[in-house]
Amino acid sequence: MKYLSFIHPVTKCERAGVIVQPQMPEDETPVYDIGAITGVQPSGTYTLIEFIAAGAQDTLHTALQQTGADRFALPLHTLRLLSPIPTPPSVRDFYAFEQHVRAARARRGAEMIPEWYQFPVFYFSNPSAIQGHNDLIEYPQGSQEMDFELEIACVIGKSGKNIPAANASEYIFGYMVMNDWSARDLQREEMRMSLGPAKGKDFATSLGPWLTTPDELAGRRMSSGAEERYDLTITGKVNGKEVSRANFKDMYYTFPQMLERASQRVTLRPGDIVGSGTVGTGCILELGPEVQPWLQPGDVVEMEIERLGILRNQIIAGAPSETQTQ
Repeated sequence: MKYLSFIHPVTKCERAGVIVQPQMPEDETPVYDIGAITGVQPSGTYTLIEFIAAGAQDTLHTALQQTGADRFALPLHTLRLLSPIPTPPSVRDFYAFEQHVRAARARRGAEMIPEWYQFPVFYFSNPSAIQGHNDLIEYPQGSQEMDFELEIACVIGKSGKNIPAANASEYIFGYMVMNDWSARDLQREEMRMSLGPAKGKDFATSLGPWLTTPDELAGRRMSSGAEERYDLTITGKVNGKEVSRANFKDMYYTFPQMLERASQRVTLRPGDIVGSGTVGTGCILELGPEVQPWLQPGDVVEMEIERLGILRNQIIAGAPSETQTQ
């Protein structure tokens, strides 16, 4: 199945939805309101994290088989999609694709770092700056080098600590497309101090358009256990021109291996997001601005992963800096 979060067109509340027969985001595909069809939360706010944490998939499957289920469906094209997990408890972003690491370092005149092969490394991103499909992304203040980063993300489906890689896939609720926006000039300045990334990364991360469960990818699974990978084509476009192409199967570190590392002496919880890091050719830093110029207001960036969907965002000029209270 494909799960998503949306704003209800009448109540304007955040709701969790599911697509049983997915098409593309602009068509007439029905989205079933999970809280309504299961009776758990017929109105008001009902989040996808609540559904995941409750482990209520069997209840949902039963409800979808009942006569009259279609009265709880809304046309996909009428909904404003949010990120599948709009406010995750945490966001960890790894560095799992060797081609990206090697090529990006080479662009800076640096050799491949031997320590990278010892264990998967990650940083924490900003869970308060999550964007969804078709959201407008403000150009980061003080930057002249805005970049996209094409990634895969998984969402944790149940709590776990010290999870062995051999069975870590049991903790993955689903996968989605991730765009880890970056301000390369700000990132370069702050990382000279051997700390970060921080302001070069924390202004926006896009996730979506929906969350695809592993069973829908079973036909593309190449291995299992700690080495679980999928044969899924990954592409990135800027203003309709393809600039990135990779494959899920090319990752050096697998998601089970990443979860083993992330959960060492730490509890992962439902809704936690784990990013793969940039795929090979998946950013301007790696490609070079002579191949793809730094992003500018008005640019449209599309990230697509086979069977996971297309995540599209447009860049807009940043608003003037001012104090905001909420």
